[in-house]
Amino acid sequence: MIPRYSRPEMVAIWEPQARFGIWFEIEAHATEALGELGVVPKSAAKALWDWWATKPEIDVAAIDAIEAVTKHDVIAFLTWVAEQVGDEARFMHQGMTSSDVLDTCLSVQLVRASDLLLADLDRLLEVLKRRAFEHKLTPTIGRSHGIHAEPVTFGLKLAEAYAEFSRNKARLVAARTDIATCAISGAVGTFANIDPRVEEHVAEKMGLAVEPVSTQIIPRDRHAMYFATLGVIASSIERLAVEIRHLQRTEVLEAEEYFSPGQKGSSAMPHKRNPVLTENLTGLARMIRGYVTPALENVALWHERDISHSSVERYIGPDATITLDFALARLTGVMDKLLVYPARMQKNLDRMGGLVHSQRVLLALTQAGVSREDSYRLVQRNAMKVWESDGELSLLELLRADPEVTLSDAELEEKFDLGYHFRQVDTIFERVFGNA
Repeated sequence: MIPRYSRPEMVAIWEPQARFGIWFEIEAHATEALGELGVVPKSAAKALWDWWATKPEIDVAAIDAIEAVTKHDVIAFLTWVAEQVGDEARFMHQGMTSSDVLDTCLSVQLVRASDLLLADLDRLLEVLKRRAFEHKLTPTIGRSHGIHAEPVTFGLKLAEAYAEFSRNKARLVAARTDIATCAISGAVGTFANIDPRVEEHVAEKMGLAVEPVSTQIIPRDRHAMYFATLGVIASSIERLAVEIRHLQRTEVLEAEEYFSPGQKGSSAMPHKRNPVLTENLTGLARMIRGYVTPALENVALWHERDISHSSVERYIGPDATITLDFALARLTGVMDKLLVYPARMQKNLDRMGGLVHSQRVLLALTQAGVSREDSYRLVQRNAMKVWESDGELSLLELLRADPEVTLSDAELEEKFDLGYHFRQVDTIFERVFGNA
């Protein structure tokens, strides 16, 4: 992933030093278990852990140089470790296959990445909740098809986002659990040359569950679900980003990204204040979703294993998690500093001459004995005059003047009460946030 869209803590999970460190722990824990079972000398694991306790720096360049000859990354790593540890290192990897190391390591990395992403989601949820309560009763227009519909509050928009990202958190928790499995089952997964208790030991030490049945690899449906979950989260990021982008349009301008002192919006037009952060989030979401299809295609491998999935995962593991980590942090910053303009929201609400109250008049007429078809005709007939006047005319006044509308002036006025639409806001907030 390019540095522009990366954060150090997530990047560190995918660095070669970190990967080789996890490989070593897997191999050392396995050797430890083999020693307890009497398959190898206990001194072998001790030699490995004693060397590790010296906090050696893993020489990535040296391992890469060995791999250039062996054309096999795990063998290159084992060769380098043997050079450092000495004779006892020959007992490493007894009965294991490369995928035992690679797949278990990937599980550890994805679990660690998940923990960072879950912390990102917690920070975003905290901001969304705070801003939702801040604007719980800030009136704004709800839109369907991009057209004025009926009044809502800006707090409800944010509560909706909070609920969506709460679901995303639950999905990621489930995906983390699903991906957190360990396979130390040897060639084609039969445990022919390694005791299942070794797998149990490594799984416990690495904070993973035992894979119930592996072939020579951990089944890739787990990974497909994991990356699909990241794709769903990315889509939620984009949905909120697109909402902000629409609200920042000059013709709307109900909210906008914070514009810092000294910031420039355009190299040509000094007046510009563009929604660059949320546009960026839309682009990043596209990238994250782009990793979902390769993960799905990785599920169908040949027989007990092939490595067509390997090159894919070397890309999508780091890139998807690093990008999503960055995107969640960016969205949190956008929402934390989002500029909200209640006066402009009210102005837009009032812009179309009261059309947003048409449904209440329709319902009132039906309750007064007018057929639904006639009620709709009467309201629409007057509403279209307001629409065509671009809000210059008043729906309330036109209805008052319409002899077929049998409601009294007082009854009509009551149907244009803005507060009526917010009677259930408390109920919705309680559903979303509980009694907070």
